[in-house]
Amino acid sequence: MNSTGIDDASTVRLERDGDVAILTLANPARLNPLGLGLQQRLRALLAEIRADHGVRAVVLTAEGKGFCVGADLSAMGPAGDGDARSLGERTADTMQALSNQLILDLHELPVPVVCAVNGACAGAGVGLALAADVVLMARSAYFFLPFISRLGIVPDLGSTWFIERIAGRGRALALTLLGDRLGAERAVQWGLAWDSVDDTALQAQALALAQRL
Repeated sequence: MNSTGIDDASTVRLERDGDVAILTLANPARLNPLGLGLQQRLRALLAEIRADHGVRAVVLTAEGKGFCVGADLSAMGPAGDGDARSLGERTADTMQALSNQLILDLHELPVPVVCAVNGACAGAGVGLALAADVVLMARSAYFFLPFISRLGIVPDLGSTWFIERIAGRGRALALTLLGDRLGAERAVQWGLAWDSVDDTALQAQALALAQRL
């Protein structure tokens, strides 16, 4: 359970549509934050998909008005008894052992992944989305990196690696330093997404792309 009483592991769903596996982040009330339980569950499901040779493609998406608002900051509470590590040390250890591995699991999956970004995609959620092979965005969706402008920390989960290589150093720096929202149409122009579609058509279009792949 997290601080809201929600079991993080239950907020991600795996379904099948023929040869396509559909992974859905399912905590819409909180805009799908990346709690520890959710990350662990996602890694387990990705391992399951990797082992299932009947899966030919994957759709990664989310319920509600937002794709993912990034890390679940409410879960970063005091250390347990006997843990002398600082919050920074605990966070770094968790990222090394879990969060970074999640991005690698997704990026290195041996079948193509379509990410359907259905709304706000912020913080670590940007890295999660860009780890996919094809990104499709709803017209209302946007990328947002609040790390430096709001939190004073370095962007994580591969976001700086992906954005610089796809969109170029200048755009990556400005997006990171200024903390402006990057709308779906401009994300397509920058090469961060394949296309933007009407919000109501997003899920069907993402599934159609996965079926083609």
